[in-house]
Amino acid sequence: MRTSIATVCLSGSLEDKMTAAAAAGFDGIEVFEPDLVGSDLSPEEVRSRAGRLGLTLDLYQPFRDFEGVTDDLLAANLRRAEARFAVMQRLGVDTVLVCSNVGTATIDSDDVSAQQLRRLGDLAAAYDVRIAFEALAWGRFVDDYRRAARIVALADHPAVGTCLDSFHILSRGHDPAGIEEIPAEKIFFVQLADAPTLAMDVLSWSRHHRLFPGEGDFDLTGFVAHLLRAGYAGPLSLEVFNDTFRQTDTARTAAHAFRSLVWLQDQAGRRLDAGPLTRIAEAAPPVGVDFVEVKAEDTGEVEATLDQLGLTFRGQHRTKPVRLWSGGPARIVLNEQHAREVEPVVAGLGLVVPDAAATERRAHDLGVQPVHRRSQVDDARLAGFLAPDGLEVYLVDAPGADAEPAWVEEFEHGRPRDAADSFTGVDHVNLVHSWAEHDEAVLFWTAAAGFDAPAATQVASPQGLVRSQVVRTPDGRVRLPLNVAPTVSRDYPEHVALHCTDIWAVASRATARGMVFLPVPDNYYDDLAARFGLDPGLLDRLRSAQLLYDRDGAGEFLHFYTRRVGRVFFEVVQRLDGYDGYGADNAPVRLASQARVDRVQRTARESAGGPSAGARGRPRT
Repeated sequence: MRTSIATVCLSGSLEDKMTAAAAAGFDGIEVFEPDLVGSDLSPEEVRSRAGRLGLTLDLYQPFRDFEGVTDDLLAANLRRAEARFAVMQRLGVDTVLVCSNVGTATIDSDDVSAQQLRRLGDLAAAYDVRIAFEALAWGRFVDDYRRAARIVALADHPAVGTCLDSFHILSRGHDPAGIEEIPAEKIFFVQLADAPTLAMDVLSWSRHHRLFPGEGDFDLTGFVAHLLRAGYAGPLSLEVFNDTFRQTDTARTAAHAFRSLVWLQDQAGRRLDAGPLTRIAEAAPPVGVDFVEVKAEDTGEVEATLDQLGLTFRGQHRTKPVRLWSGGPARIVLNEQHAREVEPVVAGLGLVVPDAAATERRAHDLGVQPVHRRSQVDDARLAGFLAPDGLEVYLVDAPGADAEPAWVEEFEHGRPRDAADSFTGVDHVNLVHSWAEHDEAVLFWTAAAGFDAPAATQVASPQGLVRSQVVRTPDGRVRLPLNVAPTVSRDYPEHVALHCTDIWAVASRATARGMVFLPVPDNYYDDLAARFGLDPGLLDRLRSAQLLYDRDGAGEFLHFYTRRVGRVFFEVVQRLDGYDGYGADNAPVRLASQARVDRVQRTARESAGGPSAGARGRPRT
């Protein structure tokens, strides 16, 4: 189906928005009136520019507070409307959005509203304009799309139809199945927006918290399916009011928006198994983490940490300054090649997938930026693409049982894999995004890689609340907690969690090799005793080893943290009896401890005359 986007979704000038929408792949745009009013382009110039960009001008919006008014106000509203229709004629836009009255309506009558819309339709027809009447969720009298459709039917005018907006329908809890009862020829336009479930007034919810499809809690797949069953064949357009998107890069947001609409069409098409919808390559979710890449000018401190944890040095790459360490099937790649960062950062992630070629095609269909591994002619090819935060994501076909991927053979002069290692793999990789990247990142992982995205939580830190949302494969084999760092924290860290079968042995071995864990205050263990009533012997053992503990309805969780090196640290975890969480109650303790350690180290550096540490973003290709 044809795709469109309201200019209100994007930042920048009207010219910037048009260019970005065309470059992203949209067929058309809705022109938001304030964007035109604030532009120094004439309507004719906007029309001409759209033609050169290959964009249609699908809707002019909004026209407010028209129907349900007294006769004197109606006359004034018709004068207002005629002026707008003249501008639309110059633009070449044939449909105007008329919102249900929220401010001046005093007559609660479908007959009166229909009569007044009929008058508006007569005027609009003289300018070859159509009226798309929309029920706003906060309309004075008309706040239900079904009532708006009844009024349109009563108006019985060829130039009067309705606009269906998913936010106004779903935010009020209205059943969208009624869409199928509206004659297709009377559905003049459709606007789509997702949103999180929030307990707040619907106007504020709408103005500040809409999201692109796939990022919120609305069933937009079902919504689009109802539209197609009704016979709607017009554009699917995005109208997303969101404070973040109107401050971020215009081209990037437009590409993000288009990706969401492509994904939605594919999802709806699969539900219907038919329809004029864009379809993309199907790919199964990842089945494991193949490797995590840490990059820096000097990765020596990270290497020392891995050695203390008991991982095995597997060798140096035969042509590059890249080294491989492994603990069982968990592989950590330390890369000093073309490193732009002084301090270590998590720069790459290898995912084991059932069919790398299929996942690569799906990412391409969604417009995800590809990334190519720098390699020699005899190196293994790894398809890859770039996540919104710059993380390089590589795809590795699942090897046979107990086999290692072909790329491991590129590393030489290391020790063989330890078959008796207690590490069983990468449990999760904790990534950090800016507030501007988070929603795009959630859509990326769900749409391109097949992850699920359960509800977000908030964790207290010394710098404020940290929003955390775990994206994970349906079977839980791959887990990526995505954190939105507080804006005041420039060096918020990321970490790799390794799962093991005997955390006591790993901790003992690490201590014997000189590792000093992230310190845990005594108050934490006093709190553990109060919360869980642990056996005093176990509590003393945890305290002595500096291990943390959690428990849920299924089982128990033991874990410890290494100290941070640059923006990277490691966590070792052991899950017992089906525990499925991440020790969220322990996160504030970890964050507070890291903050104390950072302060001490920063003071020491400053006293020595060295630079203070600060995060510089993940290297981008």
